Amino acid sequence: MSDRDQLRSTLETLSTERVDPAFAQLDQLGTSDQVALMAEQGVVAAQAVASERESIARAVDGIVGRLHRGGRLVYIGAGTAGRMGVLDASEIPPTFGTDPSLVTGLIAGGEHALRNAVENAEDDIDAGEQAGRELGPDDAIVGISASGRTPYVVGALRAAREQGAFTVSLACNRDSEISKHADAPIEVVVGPEVVAGSTRLKAGTAQKLVINTLSTLAMVQSGKVYGNLMVDVQSTNEKLRARAERTVMHATGVTPEAAAAALASAGGSVKLAIGIVETGVDAETMRRALDAAGGNLRAALAAASAE
Repeated sequence: MSDRDQLRSTLETLSTERVDPAFAQLDQLGTSDQVALMAEQGVVAAQAVASERESIARAVDGIVGRLHRGGRLVYIGAGTAGRMGVLDASEIPPTFGTDPSLVTGLIAGGEHALRNAVENAEDDIDAGEQAGRELGPDDAIVGISASGRTPYVVGALRAAREQGAFTVSLACNRDSEISKHADAPIEVVVGPEVVAGSTRLKAGTAQKLVINTLSTLAMVQSGKVYGNLMVDVQSTNEKLRARAERTVMHATGVTPEAAAAALASAGGSVKLAIGIVETGVDAETMRRALDAAGGNLRAALAAASAE
């Protein structure tokens, strides 16, 4: 059997590659019915993610453990999967005030592949292994592949695991190849796509939901959220400056004027401003309390109030 025949045979076993007769009349439906069908399948993706909550929780706990050791979270994938990881990583610094190196995304074929198809990049297992070898025992890696067999991702997970990194796999098929190389395998089975084999659809939706959960909860458990408020948001434009004031108001109950004054005395830090309002201490005292609490506002408030 040729390599091509073997690959074709493998793809026939994957639910994400199946041609579902339920969608066979897609091109003949009216627009409203097409929209309804797409929406229904989006719900299927969300349900598939919810059913994997325990495996996702294990991944979150492992990621948080590595971040608390000073490590990084690295997403890696090819095509749509790779773009999902890069997108999420790019949103973390402005949302949670992190260093850009804390959460990063790598895509097969490099930055050019973010906007363009790079031929054979996903098959480059050596490039994946090279990327995986850049990680260490304090890091966590999330390998993303709808099929669960992308060679680039297999190579990255395998090499990262050899380096002692915490490995998470995210696939949309059962018993996937990448799961064999993961400490925390996640398999969100969404079934055949509306457009057969187009895993940018349900599979992409499910991947985005899982990635959102991994990074958001890692930040929550790292003290970047107070209640459900973004207290480390970077106020880099007028909308975000207004959001910063509203966040201080929601957290403390003060007027807009008092929130603006607290933010001014805190140098724009939402977390620090809330601490100043809630405890009545000066900015420097609150800053020391936050540093001692590792940036956790709730713990810092308790410590500053006890002084």
